[in-house]
Amino acid sequence: MLVIKSRKRYMEFGVVFIHWSVYMGGMATPTPTTRDRIVQAASRLFYGEGIRAVSLDAIAEKAGVTKRTLYYHFASKDDLVAAYLEARDQPNLALFKRWFAQTDGGLTDKVRGIFRHLATSARSPKWRGCGFLRTTAELANLPGHPAIAVGRSHKKGFEGWLAITFEEAGIADPSALARQIVLLLDGSFATVLLHRDPSYMETAGDAAAILITAALAARIETCPGEITNRGDGEQKAT
Repeated sequence: MLVIKSRKRYMEFGVVFIHWSVYMGGMATPTPTTRDRIVQAASRLFYGEGIRAVSLDAIAEKAGVTKRTLYYHFASKDDLVAAYLEARDQPNLALFKRWFAQTDGGLTDKVRGIFRHLATSARSPKWRGCGFLRTTAELANLPGHPAIAVGRSHKKGFEGWLAITFEEAGIADPSALARQIVLLLDGSFATVLLHRDPSYMETAGDAAAILITAALAARIETCPGEITNRGDGEQKAT
């Protein structure tokens, strides 16, 4: 079980480094480097078609570089697959946090909001599920692959951020609750990809809300006394 030892430890996984494009806004966009172009091309092809279905020749062609140039920046396809996931890591975590922050209500509503936003994304014809889980499935026979390590770190980063958030809300076992929410989230990714029905993701969000509501109620029951408003729509026992 994931055990909270310190906020600093979790933030090593969860601290947000948003890609420069997020900050540039209306400013002129810098010309991407050759390496950036290769990773962007690989990202579009890997996410759209799968890891094994895409050749390095196809990536080089889409990036507008020679295969020799591609090998100058990446020693192997394995390295490029890992770079593909690394490029998705912090932007994805930042997006989840933004959805959480922008959703009205308290803790329960905010976590459910993540599932709601994901369901909206899943309704796009370009949606292909979770790139980290799909890549892991394709590389299931290669547990030591560098991309697997990137995916594991990403998932732990999200789980760690949830655990910190629940700890700050006064929940008794934030690590256990964070793990339960991650299981619901990743399970909904797989189920929606199978059935092509995003409502499963909304249902998973409702289940997450039930777990969080129960955890908040247990917090109040075990800490009787004056109930004060936390300022986030939830109440806190003092």
